[in-house]
This record gives sequence, structure tokens and C-alpha cells, in this order.
Amino acid sequence: MPDAILKAQGLRKDFRGFRAVDGVDLEVQRGHIHALIGPNGAGKTTCFNLLTKFLEPSAGSILFNGRDITRARPAEIARQGVIRSFQISAVFSHMTVLQNVRVGLQRRLGTSFHFWKRGSTLKALDARAMELLAQVDLERFAGDLAMDLPYGRKRALEIATTLAMEPELMLLDEPTAGMGLEDVARVTALIKRVAAGRTILMVEHNMNIVAGISDRITVLQRGSVLAEGRYEEVSSNPQVIEAYMGS
Repeated sequence: MPDAILKAQGLRKDFRGFRAVDGVDLEVQRGHIHALIGPNGAGKTTCFNLLTKFLEPSAGSILFNGRDITRARPAEIARQGVIRSFQISAVFSHMTVLQNVRVGLQRRLGTSFHFWKRGSTLKALDARAMELLAQVDLERFAGDLAMDLPYGRKRALEIATTLAMEPELMLLDEPTAGMGLEDVARVTALIKRVAAGRTILMVEHNMNIVAGISDRITVLQRGSVLAEGRYEEVSSNPQVIEAYMGS
């Protein structure tokens, strides 16, 4: 039987009478790239925020590796290995590319809050940081300020920083949003490359990307699961076509 790393059962979120997520059941298999798609307003980002505990569910349960994390805090599930990115690029702009990745690695030293320590104590992390930058084709930018990177490479830096935290499950929220074609192709290839040996759940609007790299797709509409399956199954579903294109 497939090994589910993440399960959501009957997940619901109400906002003052408006139901943004309505009884979602979701199962993400270990080692897969699972895409969460749907038209605007379908509840994808709200669902993501529930899974990563940036929002508390009104009802339902969330299991990670068989453990109930429904009431856990975001920091707790991050320590368990559930790490997410956001729609908006989030890097430390005035730090170098290398320093950004070292921040993600710092947890391994147990010095995350030792602000009085010498900066030289972080040098031990440089070799691993450079390995991670090589994985995302950023090693030649190691000494550049993050603010000087093009947008697509900033997204690659976010992925490197996420990898530094040794995620068992990576959640990527619209990783190619706002990118040109060249950056989209680069980041798509990067996601496929770093997925080796990992599990990825991503929200993505670009159907070409979803078709090319996803093992399984869940389609949301008005906060509920409309369809689920492989791309060939989902893309030919009349309900999905109507949800995206209209009747």
C-alpha cells in the first residue's frame, strides 16, 4: 500500500460565516510531487495555511507521519520536518546569498538565538551552504547580496534555504508566480531535481508545470475537492474543465 506522509480529513475553515475550506480530504504519498490546483478563490492558499498551521482549522484533522498535528504550532511542525515557502519572495535582502542559506543551517549548531557569538562560529556551515547553492545553481552568486538577484533566482535561493532546514515534506506556494518563461523553466527543473528523495506538495496555477512534474493532482473548487488523480485523468474531467473554462 502507498505510504502517506500527510493526511487531512474533513478539513474545514470558516471566516465569520464564510466557509473557505469545506470538508477537504487530502492524502500526500511519500516521495511524490502532489499539486493542489483550482480556479481563483478555490481555497488553495487557505488549505495550505491550515496544513502548515498558520491558520487553525474549524474542524477536521491533520496527520503527519501518523502523528496528529491538528493543534500543533507552526514552529513545532517545522521542527518535525514540514517546511513551506510563500507566494511572495522571502529572503534577507541585505545579507549575501551564502548568509541566507547559513541562517537555515544554523539550527544544526544549536546557536539560532546566540546573538552574542562571533560570526566566525558560522564558518563551519559554509561548506554545506555551498553544496546547497550548487544544487540550485547559485554557487557563483554566493557573495552577492540577495537583493541583487533576479526574481527567479531569489525563488531558487528560497528553495536552497528550505533545503537547509532538512525538510521531510516541502510545501511550495505558487513557486513560479510572477516569473517570465525562462525563470519558470529554470525553477520547474529545479523543483524536479530537488524532489529526488523528498516529498513536495505545491500550489501552482501554471498547468504546464503541473502536467510536467506532478505525480498526483487535487483540484479544489469553492473550498471542496472537485477531482483527484493523475494529470491525464484530471485534465479530461468535464467538471474540472468547466471550473477553469466556464460552461
